[in-house]
Amino acid sequence: MPELLAPSVPLPSTPAAPANAVWLVCHTKPRCEKKFAALMAAERFEHYLPLVDSVRKYRQQTKRFTKPLFPGYVFACVPNEKRARIFQQDLLARAIDVDDERRFLRQLDDVRAIVASGYELTVLPLLTRGRRVKIVGGPLHGLEGFVDDPSNPRGVVLSVDVLQQGLLVKLPAENLQVLP
Repeated sequence: MPELLAPSVPLPSTPAAPANAVWLVCHTKPRCEKKFAALMAAERFEHYLPLVDSVRKYRQQTKRFTKPLFPGYVFACVPNEKRARIFQQDLLARAIDVDDERRFLRQLDDVRAIVASGYELTVLPLLTRGRRVKIVGGPLHGLEGFVDDPSNPRGVVLSVDVLQQGLLVKLPAENLQVLP
């Protein structure tokens, strides 16, 4: 079960950010989240990297390590005039602007509360009615369809266009990849 680790401080709701700073969703290069968070701390930029404990069992040993809740992402509040500094160590793939900062900060507070709860967490794609998905696991690997019912996101409809019919298949959400 994932446990709470101290998130990168300060927390997202801290009003310490300068007036000209903006929140960014920083998409890091693979396995660079912790290094990027350390860079943000060194630059004294407000940031948040939710971490959870993970346990892996190998043949004769058990390994415990921390991993990001959202692999590849760190949330950072960066002054506009220093935005170029976040690219200085070649750890970042891209920086995504946040449109609704108030909603974003509220959601980060929700994430912080969920991580702090100690409950077991699983990150899944947001599945809504009509959303195109690709099956990435199991015997139907590679097939594409769309989500039929958002109240039951495990139901995916595979289209048979020639017959103008579809087949509803119940699949675990972890076997689905959301398509653009």
